[in-house]
Order: sequence, then C-alpha cells, then structure tokens
Amino acid sequence: MCGIIGYTPIEADRNVLDVVLDGLSDLEYRGYDSAGVAIADSSVSVYKRNGELSELEAAIPDRSPGGDAGIGHTRWSTHGPPTDENAHPHTGCDGSVAVVHNGIIENYRALRADLEAAGHVFESQTDTEVIPHLIEAALDQGADAGTAFRRAIDRLEGSFAVAAVFSDTEGVYAARHQSPLVLGLGDDGYHLASDVPAFLDHTDRVVYLEDGQFAKISPSGVEISDERGTLVDMPVRTVEWDPEEAGKSGYDHYMCKEINEQPRAIRNCLRGRISEIDASVSIDEIGDLARPERIQFVGCGTSYHASRYAARLFRRRGIPATAFYASEYDAGAVPVNEETLVVGVTQSGETADTLSAIRDANRCGAETLAVTNVVGSSASRETDHVMYIRAGPEISVAATKTFASQQVALLLLASTLAGDYSRSLVEALRALPDQIQSILDGSRASEITDVYARSDAYFFIGRGYGASVALEGALKLKEVTYKHAEGFPGGELKHGPLALVGDRTPVFAIVTGESATGKMLSNIKEVEARDAPVIAVTDSPSAVESIVDHVLRIPETHEQLTPILANVQLQLVAYWLAHRLGRSIDKPRNLAKSVTVE
Repeated sequence: MCGIIGYTPIEADRNVLDVVLDGLSDLEYRGYDSAGVAIADSSVSVYKRNGELSELEAAIPDRSPGGDAGIGHTRWSTHGPPTDENAHPHTGCDGSVAVVHNGIIENYRALRADLEAAGHVFESQTDTEVIPHLIEAALDQGADAGTAFRRAIDRLEGSFAVAAVFSDTEGVYAARHQSPLVLGLGDDGYHLASDVPAFLDHTDRVVYLEDGQFAKISPSGVEISDERGTLVDMPVRTVEWDPEEAGKSGYDHYMCKEINEQPRAIRNCLRGRISEIDASVSIDEIGDLARPERIQFVGCGTSYHASRYAARLFRRRGIPATAFYASEYDAGAVPVNEETLVVGVTQSGETADTLSAIRDANRCGAETLAVTNVVGSSASRETDHVMYIRAGPEISVAATKTFASQQVALLLLASTLAGDYSRSLVEALRALPDQIQSILDGSRASEITDVYARSDAYFFIGRGYGASVALEGALKLKEVTYKHAEGFPGGELKHGPLALVGDRTPVFAIVTGESATGKMLSNIKEVEARDAPVIAVTDSPSAVESIVDHVLRIPETHEQLTPILANVQLQLVAYWLAHRLGRSIDKPRNLAKSVTVE
C-alpha cells in the first residue's frame, strides 16, 4: 500500500530532495492519498500534503541541492483521514527526528497514552506518530541515534517498515517486520524503498531485508544487523528488470501498456519450461517437489481468481484441490499436514493476508510454494519452494499481465506435478502469445464500450474454466470504472442475481469449450428473455451470433487456455470503458497495488 523511499548520497553535492521526489513518483502506482518528504542535515525539514504528489512539490519552497539524507512517503490512509496533519513523515516534539512507516502499529494507543502522560504532544490521528516520540524519549535519556531508533522499534507490536532521519546525523535508519523493505546499492549513493521501482533508475543491485533486521544507509555504506544488534551479511541480488519496463513507453496509461505486454510476459513465463521436441513441461526451480496428496491455493483479488482456475486444473488431473480467499484461510479448520501443498499466489509476494495464510500452513507442517512475480519477496523467502511468473514490473494498480502470467504458470505447475500434459497442450502454449497479439490487434472492445458506457450495471457469467474469468472480468471493470459489476458462474444466475437483470444491465457471457457451451446458451436465453443485451466472448461465434447482440472473438485453442484468451478481451473492455468515463485508470480511488495490511 503505502510507499517508502530513503536516500543518502556518497558525494555531498547530490540533490537529495530530487532523488527522493523521483522515487515517490515511481511509487505512485501503489496507491496513495497524501505524500511527504523529510530532508536532514543540521536540522530536519519536513514537507507534506494531502492529495497528489504535485501538491507536495508545489509546497516545497526551495529545490536547490543540499541535505545529508532524505526520506519520503506516499500514504494510503488507515488511521485518520487523508489530511496534511496525518500525512507522513511525522516528527517528535522538537523536530529533530522524522519517521515514515508502512504497516499497522497494533499497540499504538497504549504507547500514545504513556507518551502523552510524559508530556509529549501529538498532532495527528495516526499510529505512526508514536514512533518519533518514542525515539525522542530515548534520545532525551542519552541514547545515540541508532540506539534510540532500536529502542523505539523494540516497543512496537504489529507490522511495519520504518525509516527515520535525524538532525546532525548522517544516513537513514530503517527496520522491517512483516512489511517489505529493500536496499539499493548505487554508484551515486544508497537507497531504501518499499519496492524496487523506486530506485531502479539508479541501481539494479539490491538487498532484501528480512523480518527483524535493522539497516543503516550512509555515505560510507550499508550496515545490516539482527534483533540483537549483531552485524549480518546479506546477499546482493541483481534485478533483471530493465528501467524502461517501468515507463509508459508511449502509451496513455500503464494499464494499456501492460495489457499489450502480455504476449512478451507469456513468452518469458514459458521460456525453458516447455519443449515441443518431446512435448514436455518441466519447471527446474521446483524439481524436488513431489506430487501432493492434496493442494490448497490461497490468494486475494485477482490472485484468488487465478487460484480458482488452478484448482480446477489440478482436480481435472486427479489431485484434490481447493482455492481459498487468503483472508479467510484457517489452517486449523481444514485438513493441513505434511501431505498438503499450500500454494500462495501473490503478484507482489508481500500481500499481508496471503503471507499470513502461508505462515499458518507452515506452522501446521504443510509444504508451501509461492507463485509470485517478485524475486526476493517475503513470499519467496518464507515458503519451501518458489515459482516465478516472470511478468516484469507491473505498475498499474489493476493487475493484467500478471493475471495472465499467473494462469500460465499455474497450468505449467499442474501439468508438471501431475505429470499430465500432451503434445496438443504444449503446441497450444507455444501459440498462445501470438494468439493474444491477434486479440490485441483486432478487438472490438472499444466499439462495444461506446454502446454501453452509461449502463447501470454489468454482469459477467461463465462456466467451467470460464467461471474464474467472469469473476476477474467483473473485478477489473469495477476497479477502473467505479461501475457496479458482478461475476457469477452461469448456473448461479437463476439463484438470485437474475432479479437484477434488465435492459440496462449488459451481460458478458464467456462461451468457450464444448463442455460449457450448451449450458451457457441456456443462460444467455435466460437474460435475453429479461431484455438484457448480451456480449459473447467466444471461440465459437457461429454458435452464438444469432442470439447475442455483440461478439468478442478469441482464437480456437486448447480448452484449458481459453480463459487466458477470453480474459484479454475483458481487460480491454474494462480499460476502454474507464477511458470513456474519464477515470483515473492507473490509480483507481481507494485502491492500492500491494496490500500489505490485513
């Protein structure tokens, strides 16, 4: 959710403020409603504003070079509404220390009461503000900056990534517990952030902090220590993302760019994992993972929809599989033991609910696997195995190319663990990127959204493999258009939702695969009888053209790949409808890219 950036230059003439502001700009995709910076030298200067980053930039009087270190923050409101006072950074009473924080401090009320009793005065409603006051109290007792920071962190309960700067003290101090924080080792200086894109223009050499670790970045380098204060060596990794991938590349929106990047993302996901020569599928990084007795998927939002798709794939291959909302997963109430494989599906690898579910599964003795996009993420480090989807950086809040890559990765996983694949499937996978490109080149989604831009609500229905696509299509549309949209398995329409269907509720029907087509035609007739316009997303246009209002075609392919192609059409529907309505497509209101609180 919130974004953190920190920077300290090696050379004194670097413009710390510009680097911090640029980092915040690169983190805007995470979602936020206020922003702020703190620049430290002989004093600490803090600027923060409710609203867009442009509001903050306009409030800063001097953009000249200077400062020994800086921190910045984009806030997604939890404790207290979006106001100037609640924006980060926060300071103590004397303004000598400034702090930014992601996460939730669960015991902040008790800490605040103790601090107020000791004479500290608070200016915000946030949980974060207790941190600089705790640091200030330790400084007043004679502790140095590093010790005061550590003492304050030791008193916190909850989840957090914290960064702080001090007057007359070089560098940035940081700590993490159940909230991501990564260090960047650059030639011009040292960086820290909640996500790599914040400093990718400066360096691709990174260190991922572990839970319970502390770090200090200063002109002389990076120091990392554990909870006891013992210095530790951490591996330096190289991020393979090209900085160009994090830009818009001429597109109006990141979402449009990322929809169009799906052919390349799928090729990257497939690379080295399928062989047409012997019609095989293999995943080297999980080579020691055996066929499980049962499998449980946990995910949130789009990742949950990918999990539903995967569960069906495994069941069709003879392995009992269930998909759970990660926020509702209860390892104590379902069969979980060493014979169970629990798969956490998470684009960022930092989704709090999914990490919590993975930890529950670990405690119950299950084998765990992360299917994620981010190398070095918490999910990749806390599971027994990891499979990367290789989609590249995704900036838009609405997930598009990562969903397609998740679907492909999970299909590969099912085929590998079950040892169940065929030449026809391998050939279809190889053709998939070009088929997606054909949809991107020829889709009529833009024309259809012109017709239905002012509708009251939008329904999405599908059966079999198409059911998860219906759910995802509705989610994508509601995320970026703010319109009411619902997705259902086709058979569920008559069990309640049909009461809402009328001539102002377009119904998008996923009609794919022989096993689902017959019953879907009946569902289409049900809504047609209620005067609802129907848009069919189909690989069999001849079967539906006479009974629907519009057709969005997809190429013929293996039945298990039809959801991937159908979803591309629905992504384009959501994008073009949001465009027609003038919505903030890449940064939808109230939403965040990486949800790091439960």
